[in-house]
Parts: sequence; structure tokens; C-alpha cells
Amino acid sequence: MNSSFDWSLLPTFLAALERGSLLGASRQMGISQPTAGRHIADLEAQLGKVLFERTGRGLRPTALALELAGPARAMQSGAMALAERLLDTQAQQAGTVRLSASQPVACYLLPPVLARMREALPAIQIELVVSNQVSNLLQREADIALRMVQPAQASLVAKRIAEVTLSACASTAYLARRGTPAQPPDLLQHELIGYDQQDDLLRGFAAMGFPVTKEHFSLRTDDLIAAWEAVRAGLGVGFAADYTIDTDPAVQRLLPTLPLPCLPIWLTVHREIRNSGRIRAVYDFLAQAIPLAL
Repeated sequence: MNSSFDWSLLPTFLAALERGSLLGASRQMGISQPTAGRHIADLEAQLGKVLFERTGRGLRPTALALELAGPARAMQSGAMALAERLLDTQAQQAGTVRLSASQPVACYLLPPVLARMREALPAIQIELVVSNQVSNLLQREADIALRMVQPAQASLVAKRIAEVTLSACASTAYLARRGTPAQPPDLLQHELIGYDQQDDLLRGFAAMGFPVTKEHFSLRTDDLIAAWEAVRAGLGVGFAADYTIDTDPAVQRLLPTLPLPCLPIWLTVHREIRNSGRIRAVYDFLAQAIPLAL
């Protein structure tokens, strides 16, 4: 027997065994009769044995052919089961996944990641929930959430996949007009862009020993996109994620030693649905792609 046995010849062998002729085998296999005859001849050559006696009424299987029929059918069944399993796996990785992310993440970090995901998982559609509010996974407002805080609910599974670094920044046009701050106290002499309701920046300045109030900020907004666009337009010095600053070469990072905190990114999913094929595929892709994007 040839050591490089061609298993692809077995379906034609089984068709010939079932139909009793090359014509019947060719019709069942959807191939020409000469091709069916060549398959049988090649198989016999590999085995070094005759499988069929050619008669005027068709093919008569030899004892060897009848002996091989059982194992060949078992192999065919196994191959069909494997093919069905692969199709099931592909089907599980198709459909819609609802993904929740904050404004800056959705607008500046995710688009190139989602473009690569589209190539890797073309059968999956993404519904992107863009909100700075924490989407409620427990009520299925989203399948997967990218959060800056670790969820406390036991039914949620969260994985810390990366950290977002922050920087003070300003447009080159603004800096040409007002000068570049050299030390953290210099910020108090500049137009500042900060939050309206949130007090994170106030507490940050207080931790550095600066008694800063809301009135020190010439523009206050809790809309992170509006704040970023204000920086780009030259309204003043703002604070943004480094991945956002990287999108505009006309915006410059300031004061690299300024002690700004890093924000963790938690990839969160409901425990009951993390084993869904399509959700698992998106979850795994994001877990690898987002750290690389940062």
C-alpha cells in the first residue's frame, strides 16, 4: 500500500459499491464516468489489490471491497460530522453583537479596531452604544462593555485589558499665541478647558496643592468630544487621552511630569452569554486588539 494514501478517493469507492456501476457512481458524485473509473483505478493501485471485477452488467465488489466498506463508511460519517461541526462553529460566529463604549473610546480608539475586526469576523455586525454612562449589562442594554471602572456585580465577568494614559494638551496655534507652560503652576496662567459637573480635575489640582475652582476654567463641559474639539480649536489647555491626542498632529502634549492618573479599561460581559460564539469572538478580538491600539 502506498504510504501517501489518497483518502479523497473513498467517496467514489463507496458510490461505486452502492450503485454497482461506474455510471451510477459518477451520477451520485457529480463527476464524469471516466473520472469515476480513474478514481477506482487509482485506489486499487494504491492498495495493490483489485476492488471490483468489471462485468458486462457493471461492477462486482471483491471480498476486499466488502471488507473495506465498513471502515470507509465510518470515515465518511466522521468527515461529515466534522464538516457539520465546522459549519455550526461558523454559524455561531455570525450575527449581531451590541458593544458599549464611552464617546472618546467609540470615536477615536475603536474605529480602526472595528475595521480590523470587520476583516477578521465578517459575519458579525456591531451595534455601537456610544455613551459616557455605564450601560447596564444585567438588563442586556449591551452584550459587551468597555468600562473605565470595574463592575461590582458577581454576574458580570470583567477583564482588565489595558490602561489609558492622559496628558495636558493644547493646539500649536494656542501655544504660539499664549506660550507653553513649563511647570504645573504655569497652568493657572492659561485658559483652561475642564468639566462642568464632574470634579475630577478640581480634585487633581487640589492634590497638587493648587486651590483651583470652577472659575479657573474658561470653558466647562462634561461632553468629552466637545472638550477635545475646543482644544483643537485653540480655546485653551485641556486634558485628553493620549490615543485621542495622537489623532491630531496640531495638538501638542504638555508637562510630561504632570501627575495625571491612568485609567484602566475593563472589558466586561455578562457571565451567562460569554460562551456565545459570536460574543466570545468579539470579546477575544477586543482583548487582543485594544492593547495594541493603545
